[in-house]
Amino acid sequence: MPAKNPRVNVVLERPLYEGLSRLARREGTSLSLKARDLLREALEAYEDLALGRIAEERERTFDRSRALSHQEVWAFSSKRNSKPKGR
Repeated sequence: MPAKNPRVNVVLERPLYEGLSRLARREGTSLSLKARDLLREALEAYEDLALGRIAEERERTFDRSRALSHQEVWAFSSKRNSKPKGR
C-alpha cells in the first residue's frame, strides 16, 4: 500500500542523529515524527524571519502621505463588491 504522505530520506551526521534519537525517546515518539516536527518548527521560524524582513522593509519605505485611510479602503472595497459580476 503506498504511503499517504511524501517521504524524504536524510543523511545525518552521528551527533545530529544521536540528538534526534534522544529527543524522540524522551518524548516517546518515533525518529520520523520527531524529525518532521523539528523540520516544521524550523520552517516556521525561517518563514517568520523572512516575513519580518519584508515587514521591516515596508515599514522603512512607508510614506504616510500616500497611504489610504481606513474609510477610503472600505469605500473602495464596497464599490468593488457591489458591481455585478461579468458573465
